[in-house]
Amino acid sequence: MYLPALPRMAGDFQASDTTVQLTLTAFVIGLAVGQIIAGPLSDSFGRRGPLLVGLGLYIAGSVAAAVSPGVELLIAARSIQALGAAAGIVIARAAVRDLYTGTAMTKFFSLLLLVNGLAPILAPVLGGQLLTFTSWRGVFVVLTAFGALLLGAVAFALPEPLPVERRHPARLGGVLRTYWHLLTDRAFLGYALTAGLNFAALFAYISGSSFALQDVYRLSPQEYSVVFGLNGVGIVLAGQLNGWLVGRFPERTLLRTGLTVSTLSGLATLAAAALRLPLPALLVPLLLMVSCIGIISPNASSLALAGHARTAGAASALLGVLQFAIGGIATPLVGLGGPGTAVPMTAVMAGFGVLALLSFATLAVSPDRRDFRSATGRR
Repeated sequence: MYLPALPRMAGDFQASDTTVQLTLTAFVIGLAVGQIIAGPLSDSFGRRGPLLVGLGLYIAGSVAAAVSPGVELLIAARSIQALGAAAGIVIARAAVRDLYTGTAMTKFFSLLLLVNGLAPILAPVLGGQLLTFTSWRGVFVVLTAFGALLLGAVAFALPEPLPVERRHPARLGGVLRTYWHLLTDRAFLGYALTAGLNFAALFAYISGSSFALQDVYRLSPQEYSVVFGLNGVGIVLAGQLNGWLVGRFPERTLLRTGLTVSTLSGLATLAAAALRLPLPALLVPLLLMVSCIGIISPNASSLALAGHARTAGAASALLGVLQFAIGGIATPLVGLGGPGTAVPMTAVMAGFGVLALLSFATLAVSPDRRDFRSATGRR
């Protein structure tokens, strides 16, 4: 939500663009660490308890960010905020796996994308409007209030989706064995890496677009928020299209199509930036690439979690960790190219798009092939 204020924050703190972007990196890393902890805990204690604790941390981090006197403390506050937010992300995915399987799970992931995938895109739209009458500190005050509302909703209205008989102890040895099993499952790892690499392209866009579009193409914060919002609408439409197509086409076919369109669009975006083409030539393929998240994310998540009902929390956590850890790598790469050009952002986006397609092609095992290998292994 505070993305449109990044250039203004750099001026307030007398810090470089790269330093201010570390607030995004800290948040991404915090999301990764928080999910690795919250996932197994939710497998052991149920989904509600860890979610309530996570929301408490989110509120505390938001308050600290609003009153931070320097960029270093803001980075620390964003880390705390992320640890709490991670619980919501991982537990929402695990709860879907608790309640649904197969095509129904993929369709619900498309619906869940309206929140998990759309929030980072639409938040800057609201942030840009808030900045017309408040400072960036006011944005964090709004986030504090939002966290309090969510805490109340979970405390009084959310039923527990994981029954006691399906829980198991969160012993360190058992947790480590679960994660090792997931990491050595080629199908899970392939789909998780595919989702993570594609998510990194999105994070490159999120972290670099405010500088590229405002400083290079001279958009105002409000114009920038509108562009961000249009990309969010693209995710919504693609996600709903995916929900309609699931059941008519295999999930792998939809995932392959989304990755191909995303990769080609990313390369077109890079070409537009490198050749300094007019803004529409950049925005059209950018819209296509970002919109493909609505097709890629639900199918990759469903295929990755399909065989892990008993350890849905840990599997959801590792899926999220890979997404946000790789995203954390992408974020600072965008700032290495220096100001005055959109090439670094588009190059990182295109590069991770290509890697996502390669991961799917080489690692992600189709269900038929996995079942065949399992059958031959039993003979």
